[in-house]
Amino acid sequence: MKKIFAALLSASFLLSPMVVSQASADDHRRPPVVVQKRVIVEKKIVRPHWKKGYRVNASERRRFHDVNDYRRYRLAPPPRGYRWVRADNDYLLIGITSGVITSIIAGR
Repeated sequence: MKKIFAALLSASFLLSPMVVSQASADDHRRPPVVVQKRVIVEKKIVRPHWKKGYRVNASERRRFHDVNDYRRYRLAPPPRGYRWVRADNDYLLIGITSGVITSIIAGR
């Protein structure tokens, strides 16, 4: 029994390099698998054109929505002669008569 076990053990030591070399040779004959991924990242850069001191004309004022409940949006109460408006997800404090922007709060 010991002799059979010793013979099998020595045969496994002798045959293992041949099995490994055969497996590695098979890998070299097979063409490599190339996985190509196409990743498209779209970046949208938004440059706000609202600046302090900018005079808003009448056509732009039509697009604005008045913010009557300014506390809901955590805005300070507007001074006399000014009002909060919402334009493109931003809150602007503009003068009622002049249309000049005095403050800008970026919305979320």
